[in-house]
Amino acid sequence: MRVIRMETSAATILLTEAPEPKVRDRQTGEIAKDAVSGEALMTIGVVYIEDGESSLIKVTVPESGVTEGLTLGSPVSLVGLMARPWESVFNGQQRHGIAFRAAAVTPAAFPAAVGATA
Repeated sequence: MRVIRMETSAATILLTEAPEPKVRDRQTGEIAKDAVSGEALMTIGVVYIEDGESSLIKVTVPESGVTEGLTLGSPVSLVGLMARPWESVFNGQQRHGIAFRAAAVTPAAFPAAVGATA
């Protein structure tokens, strides 16, 4: 399936769930690894706010791309954010969605309010 690069410069992105290892197999507890590099993958939860609309999303990030000092509720940047549509059949039910992946998650600043005065 096609990968869609996402432009995030106009968005406010807030960290809602701390980074945790991405589990590949819930029965065995196996941690997911990047298919190319073999690096362990992490997931984070964020609220993505743009044009007055917000969405809660989970984003997969390689372990080396998780910056120290991330605080829940704080603004973050998602470097190289991409979306990939997916679909599968599980127990005879067709499922579909969008998987989000970023090269890194770093602390960011809240955007300045438009028309704000000092």
